[in-house]
Amino acid sequence: MSVDMGTTAKIHADVEAPDRIVFGLTARQIAIISVAGAIAWLIFNTAGTRLPLPVTGILLVPLVAVTAALALGRRDGLTLDAWLWAAACYRSTPRHTAPVSHPPRSAATARLPTWAPEVHATDERGPLPVPSPLRLPAHAIAGNGVITLDGGQAAALVAATTININLRTTEEQAALINGYARWLNSLTGPVQIVVSAQRVDLSAHASRVAEAAEALAHPALADAACDYADFLDQIAEHRDPLWRTITIVHTATGDAQSAGTEALRRAEHTAAALAALGAQTRVLDGPCALAVLTAAVDPYTGVDASWPRAIPTTPITTYQE
Repeated sequence: MSVDMGTTAKIHADVEAPDRIVFGLTARQIAIISVAGAIAWLIFNTAGTRLPLPVTGILLVPLVAVTAALALGRRDGLTLDAWLWAAACYRSTPRHTAPVSHPPRSAATARLPTWAPEVHATDERGPLPVPSPLRLPAHAIAGNGVITLDGGQAAALVAATTININLRTTEEQAALINGYARWLNSLTGPVQIVVSAQRVDLSAHASRVAEAAEALAHPALADAACDYADFLDQIAEHRDPLWRTITIVHTATGDAQSAGTEALRRAEHTAAALAALGAQTRVLDGPCALAVLTAAVDPYTGVDASWPRAIPTTPITTYQE
């Protein structure tokens, strides 16, 4: 009996690597070397007739060293020129910022909160820094989950689970890959797929299991539930459990209404396409989208994104006796 193992193809991990044009150099590296070569040629023509050749060569050594570092150097996974540009942008970013009610046209017309210090305010340590307006890429989150962005853009989020393809047969694996390829080919706009790991609060789940165990009729089932709750508490105490989350971001451009409608339509199409492959998908509404963004802002804290938050336009009511 012969078994058809299907067609296999190797996909390189560095598919996003820039193309090598000549001598193993990318277009960015060639541009840096070309600019530095032009500067070195000008220096040589200017100083070569007035200074000895060894002195001119010494003057060109720093330029060659800087050019080699920018063209070939890397740090933290970035090219050195991109890393230096990010450092310059970070240094020029205001250190003290405060949120504003509406996106201001300029820093002069921004309305800062009442607690912010006024201009020329001082204390015993000297002048107080006046905060700058906090500029966020997202301006508002609607109840249906549409996020209003800069530049007339809107975004919608889709949450999806993973599929264990290793437990499938060869035919099922080929069908899943083909279905995933059909979804990729059906995309009509930019898509961002974010795979992240977040902490899981097992203590709350253990408390719910222990409370549910008291309502079980059979003592053996109640004991098994209590043992399971103790097991969850031990994991939460001695380990740092994580769970993997997949968020798919769809964006659209246009006026406020059409962009939001288009982004939501693309998100619903993705949710339906991936659900056909066996994944659990959901287009996130406003409270759930806000929970995901809240957890993504500071991933190092114990923020749980499994419960929704109230969006800024939702009134908060409490029960009072």
